[in-house]
Amino acid sequence: MFKLLIILPCLFMMFQPLNAKVEAPNYDFSLETLADFFPEKKIEDLEKKYSKPELMSKSGAIETQKFYVAQIRYKFPVIVQSKDGVVLDFFAKLPSYFLHDVFFQSLVNRLGKQNTYKKVGEEAVYAWEKDGLKHVYSGACTITCFPIFYSVSPTDKKPGFKPLMEILKEAAKKP
Repeated sequence: MFKLLIILPCLFMMFQPLNAKVEAPNYDFSLETLADFFPEKKIEDLEKKYSKPELMSKSGAIETQKFYVAQIRYKFPVIVQSKDGVVLDFFAKLPSYFLHDVFFQSLVNRLGKQNTYKKVGEEAVYAWEKDGLKHVYSGACTITCFPIFYSVSPTDKKPGFKPLMEILKEAAKKP
């Protein structure tokens, strides 16, 4: 009798319809937000939407600036290189609470299958070349998978311009 009193409510709860909607924290984040920072966009427009950036460096006519994009209760940095008020490329350090699967699928939906893929340990780097732009995305896995960064730069190298990805790679190699 005692077992029946315990089992009956459990069975009743198992067959009740669940009306809860569970969404990952970044379902409402759109890649369109980062499209604001794509090459050839105007810094003036970014300043109107994201406020005045922090100037990180200036080398001749090329400026490196840091904007912050607000997502729910978290702000993440987007580093932008510009020349004469026009974006050359950007590098976004993505929040670790974003889900890799969701963000990566958004990129695949927009850009198609990646051109290159490299996995080292638990980290992977994906690259696409489309419409004169190189898109680079990195994600890693521990218990769950999460994005690390997303960067977009032009595929054609302009004289005197070095993409942020190359600058960061060189900086990482220095002792």
